[in-house]
Amino acid sequence: MNRTEYANIILHRISDKKEEIKKQYNSSKNEIGYFWIDDLLPEDLALEISQVFPKKEDMVLKKSLKEDKYIAVQMNQYHSDLEEIIYAFQDERIVYLIAEICEIKQPIPDTSLYAGGLSMMGNSQFLQPHLDNSHDAKRELWRVLNLLYYVTPNWKEEYGGNLEIWPNGLKNDQITIFSKFNRLAVMATHNNSLHSVSPVVYDGFRKCVSNYYFSKEPLRKTDTFHVTSFRGRPEQKVLDQFLQVDNALRMGVRKIFKKGIVENSHIYKK
Repeated sequence: MNRTEYANIILHRISDKKEEIKKQYNSSKNEIGYFWIDDLLPEDLALEISQVFPKKEDMVLKKSLKEDKYIAVQMNQYHSDLEEIIYAFQDERIVYLIAEICEIKQPIPDTSLYAGGLSMMGNSQFLQPHLDNSHDAKRELWRVLNLLYYVTPNWKEEYGGNLEIWPNGLKNDQITIFSKFNRLAVMATHNNSLHSVSPVVYDGFRKCVSNYYFSKEPLRKTDTFHVTSFRGRPEQKVLDQFLQVDNALRMGVRKIFKKGIVENSHIYKK
């Protein structure tokens, strides 16, 4: 399968569900807009993507107090189907259809896969509540949508590794979006798009294909520049204070060095 063939199938599926997912997004857009669509691809194709996912030894481990996960972004090192499915979501027809559903102006797919690509989480791995970096690597475009396509067959919600969004902050309950096999979840990214991934509590790996869309305009007029900003979970009071200090320090650095001090390695260098 090449990216155009994948895109044709995805486009048809989203088009069929357009009105349904538009209602879902509209009902949530005043807080953190989101929608999901199940059975995105024929099951056999989704299984093939899962089967060619790289092993953890062939991915990059990102482990800290903020996150614990495996990532892969240098796509020419992996099975060609993985690059094709990632870039299928960047097909112009799909980009503009999703942008229309979410009322995004001037959508721009992220060809460099800045913070996108592949991710995988195993037992005890997690992603703390956080706001994504507001911009692209060059700090020229605004990040506006996060697309997550889950490809682990037989994954159960109780295994963890689910997307959590916190529309009313950490003092209120989160909304859990199950990382169900063959499900595409789309989430708006702006200054209030606090989200996390629940810790995995199962001896297996939750696999995800991720993309971001950018725009020349922020999603909300009130949006401002920010680095990726992590928080502790509601019960992690001390960690939360530490992470807020860390966020402030990194923001201070970016006020002086607009593009940061160290080059971000999470970019596909073709």
